[in-house]
Amino acid sequence: MFVIGEVVVEDTVARTQFRCDLARCKGACCTVEGGRGAPLLDHEIIELEAVLPYVRKYLSADHLKVIEQQGVFEGPPGDRVTTCFNHQACVFVMMNDGIARCAIEHAFFQGEVHWQKPLSCHLFPIRIRHFGGDILYLEEFSGCEAALLKGKKEGVLLSDFIKDALVRAYGNQWYGKFCDVCKKFNGTADI
Repeated sequence: MFVIGEVVVEDTVARTQFRCDLARCKGACCTVEGGRGAPLLDHEIIELEAVLPYVRKYLSADHLKVIEQQGVFEGPPGDRVTTCFNHQACVFVMMNDGIARCAIEHAFFQGEVHWQKPLSCHLFPIRIRHFGGDILYLEEFSGCEAALLKGKKEGVLLSDFIKDALVRAYGNQWYGKFCDVCKKFNGTADI
């Protein structure tokens, strides 16, 4: 483990090569069985409710029915998650050519909303554990095996792949320091 500012980072985050391979995984991270959706920060509830009118048109009737009956999130403050359809797919999942995609992110890239998606989704497969501060760790998920292979084949570090999410979470200065540490871990630092 190493520390940057007030954030503890597990070594595997710096060493892992990763690049999503949607053609192979089909968006498995958005449709995990078990009934708990994407972890949410409490302030993200406002964002979810604000984007809902814009993303409704991308959601299936089944997902809209769940939203109408159960809402867009569940859980107490500090332990909130997106609601799921059928104890599996996040209610914000839209299917496109057999691939599960985030309707919020789709609307974001269409210029319809200003918020991209929950931070936990943007950072995935990195997760944040809160224990007197943030601890970043790599969540091992069998649905990402293809992404690990693709990252290794293309030589893409996870730290580069999720740059935008890390900058969103901690800022450019923090990200720069994080990259310096990643380069040292991977033997690519300038000497």
